[in-house]
Amino acid sequence: MRVEENDMKLKVIVHEAEEGGYWAGALSLPGCVTQGETFEELPQNLYEAIEGWFDVEPVVLPDDAKARIVDIAI
Repeated sequence: MRVEENDMKLKVIVHEAEEGGYWAGALSLPGCVTQGETFEELPQNLYEAIEGWFDVEPVVLPDDAKARIVDIAI
């Protein structure tokens, strides 16, 4: 994994699971959590969970008739 200067950065909290392995959540993305059997497995699972969170997060349309919703790459 290579981190670029302009990449979006999110803080995540990582917990050791009582039954073994790890689980983590992105602090700024409510409900965005995942788990992994090993700490090394966790980052890939986090990327997938974050991507999924953005794919399904409901869009709330603004009240402003001139406002637009656009997609941007980060």
